[in-house]
Amino acid sequence: MPAPISVRPGGAPAPAPARASASYAPALTLLASLFFMWGFITVINNTLLPHLRSVFDLDYTRTTLIESVWFIAYFFASIPSAKLIERIGYQTSLVVGLLVMAAGALGMVLAASLPSYGVTLVMLFVIASGITLLQVAANPYVAVIGPSETASSRLNLVQAMNSAGTMLAPLFGAYLILGRSKGGTSQVGTVLTQAERLADARSVILPYVLVAVVLVVLAFVIARFPLPAMGAATGRVARAERRKHSLWNHRNLVFGVPAIFIYLIAEIGVANLFVNFVSQPDIANVTTELAGRYLTLLWGGMMIGRFVGSVVMQKVDAARVLAFFSIGAFVVMLGATFLSGPAAMWSLILVGLFHSIMFPTIFTLGIKGLGPLTEEGSGLLIMAIAGGALVVVQGWLADRYGLQMSFLLTAACELYILFYALWGSRVTNPIADVPGGDDVLA
Repeated sequence: MPAPISVRPGGAPAPAPARASASYAPALTLLASLFFMWGFITVINNTLLPHLRSVFDLDYTRTTLIESVWFIAYFFASIPSAKLIERIGYQTSLVVGLLVMAAGALGMVLAASLPSYGVTLVMLFVIASGITLLQVAANPYVAVIGPSETASSRLNLVQAMNSAGTMLAPLFGAYLILGRSKGGTSQVGTVLTQAERLADARSVILPYVLVAVVLVVLAFVIARFPLPAMGAATGRVARAERRKHSLWNHRNLVFGVPAIFIYLIAEIGVANLFVNFVSQPDIANVTTELAGRYLTLLWGGMMIGRFVGSVVMQKVDAARVLAFFSIGAFVVMLGATFLSGPAAMWSLILVGLFHSIMFPTIFTLGIKGLGPLTEEGSGLLIMAIAGGALVVVQGWLADRYGLQMSFLLTAACELYILFYALWGSRVTNPIADVPGGDDVLA
């Protein structure tokens, strides 16, 4: 039986010392399935957005507003999620998060039946709130379960399962959403009749019913799984210790929060506008269904990059690896902006490879050396995922200056990540772990 893990006030589990971390392999394996599912569901949006753009006749601003609502949920749900985990426990919170996601998926069936743009926004907010609950607990758990020097490697490895979900989701969406709709199988610019719009709206019913069923089954499995018991003794120690320190004394966190925020603008902007970009006549000139299949390559590159990054960061400093990947991302985004035809398309696909290690690496660099402040720091970094909501800015730029030129915003984001890797991620005023007890960031 694995040794028990205590829970800190912020909601993240405080694992036992590194020598016992191998005992948690089954729990980490189960958590990997959660990373897979929330990656899968998030990226379904990338095929859903061009579909809804056709159904509701949306401009780029209102199309990207759909994704903005998704990421606004991270801002509003992060702190309540931490409080909920503290109140009802880690395992029960995971079950609740999955059931909230399932409820939102079933709500998408209602939105498709009406059909209603407003109900769609509400239900996507509900699904994202459930994902936030999972994120608040799972990311710091994986980061602190073992030695701090390999935290980035460990989180990149588990996040690779998230990328596996993001890689498969476009195939699922392209086949069951775009491939079964008039708008998805027609050339860009085709005008749909009212009856065709209604039929297209209802094509999302089957995919979301399937997603809801899988989420409920996974919730049942987790509810029955013998996750390590959670104690509370060290939580009181951590509360007393935290009063002696300030988050603002830690440069790696202070600059890490905007790094996560800005990175999400880049990642989500690329993913959400990818299908529309590739289907343009001067890029690949294909249907949105085929463009959705190309999106699989973007997420596949992200999965490969995380596996490779996990291995490399066993021997190379994580900040140095992050700097190299940010330079690569900047170069290919310039290619996507100023090239045309297949060269522009492949440049945009390659950014997935360079984006791969950014979120997990920034996250682990951001909480490094925080000691008893790790939970508060983790909560702020998760809240910063709300940066994805500003993808609406790129939609606005695309409407006014052209879709291709809007990717200059993404290129600018890569430069901030480079700054963080070279200077902002340096640890200042590291705090020693709370002595006595199993509340150790080994």
